[in-house]
Amino acid sequence: MERVATAAGPLDWSLVDGAVPVTLRVLGALGLALLLLSRDRRWWTLLLPCALVLSGLLAFLVPVVVDDWWQPFPDKLPTDVVVWLGVAILGVCLALFRLPTLRWRGRAGALVAGALVAVLGLNEVNIHYDNYPTLRTMLGPEDTVGLKEAAGRKEPLLRVERGQAVSEVWKAPADLPAEGTVSKASIPGTKSHFDARDAYVYLPPAYQASPRPPLPVLVLMAGQPGSPADWITSGQLPDLLDAFAAEHAGLAPVVLVVDPLGGSFDNPLCMDSRLGNVQTYLAEDVPDWAAAHLQTATGRAHWAISGLSNGGTCSLQMAVNAPDRYGSFVDISGQDEPTLGSRKKTVDAAFGGNEAAFAKVNPLDVMARESFPDTAGVFVAGTDDSTYRPQALTAYAAAKKARMKAELMQLPGGHSWQVWRPGLQKNLPWLASHTGLTP
Repeated sequence: MERVATAAGPLDWSLVDGAVPVTLRVLGALGLALLLLSRDRRWWTLLLPCALVLSGLLAFLVPVVVDDWWQPFPDKLPTDVVVWLGVAILGVCLALFRLPTLRWRGRAGALVAGALVAVLGLNEVNIHYDNYPTLRTMLGPEDTVGLKEAAGRKEPLLRVERGQAVSEVWKAPADLPAEGTVSKASIPGTKSHFDARDAYVYLPPAYQASPRPPLPVLVLMAGQPGSPADWITSGQLPDLLDAFAAEHAGLAPVVLVVDPLGGSFDNPLCMDSRLGNVQTYLAEDVPDWAAAHLQTATGRAHWAISGLSNGGTCSLQMAVNAPDRYGSFVDISGQDEPTLGSRKKTVDAAFGGNEAAFAKVNPLDVMARESFPDTAGVFVAGTDDSTYRPQALTAYAAAKKARMKAELMQLPGGHSWQVWRPGLQKNLPWLASHTGLTP
């Protein structure tokens, strides 16, 4: 039931640093030079100007379409992302406009050169977000195990006295697997009727033992746009947790990577509203499903919630709106309130313009009214994240004022996996301590 280790090869070469991005920059520059150079008069007088005008127009339309018309997410595309998308568009346009000036062999070369420029631009966008560290992560999750096989039969639970941590009474058996398992599972919205996409379930090596330790649960969410698979691929979650388990005799949290969106570009705002009953899904359906299919520790003290960006906002929402379910959270690059781009647009879409209904569940409003001395949370922000870092600071200050056991962690990087991945990894010991896995 272990994940099969894959030998390092081209699929595992880094796309964000080292030789590959440098090579792509060199090849992309050569491709651009080859596309620009020509002795054909038509190229300089007609085709090149047309290619430049068309590529410039298309690059200009990217933020117009995404930010002003489509608006799939509340924050605008970063300038450098728009620029590199423009470079990719330029490569395609130059290649297409060069074709009439070339023979068939030259045409093949122009298409290759255009592809190199396009790949350069797209990989620079990838570097900005650190979304795909390797080619393998682009291929999606692999080596998943059926949940029934991974969870196995019901086992007696290890006895842990009140006030003790699991690690204090746990002794790893000699035949414990070296790695955990990853399974794909459907978690239905039985009470909420929320149509969530499939979740991923990570079970650490210790889950395979008998007696089975009562492991805590971490509910984890991706951002928007995104899907649960993002944490498995871009987030490299199995590797992070296996490394933690290796340092703790096979112990690690059970992790449920769930879907609070319903679709990559949907945003039901992680609340019960006209857009969907996501709060009920996360507060009732997910824990009920876990109780029926897994053996884990129960109670708010042993359940934590976390996520990145939209998922980080959602983790704070659940911590203050369902405190009886989640006793701790890690908000990674989240916002200070759920939004569709503006307060008015959000309230109109979710509550038909009813500001009081929004204030009833909006985290800053909730924390202004109530105190949470029994809730612990970490707010993670990127030092270069000019949009989300100030919001994290605002939410952190509000949490402290609400008597929450809140901490702030600032990591180098922007609104990208450069922050999100270590934002979880560095807080795994904190989560283990606050959920009863370790002292």
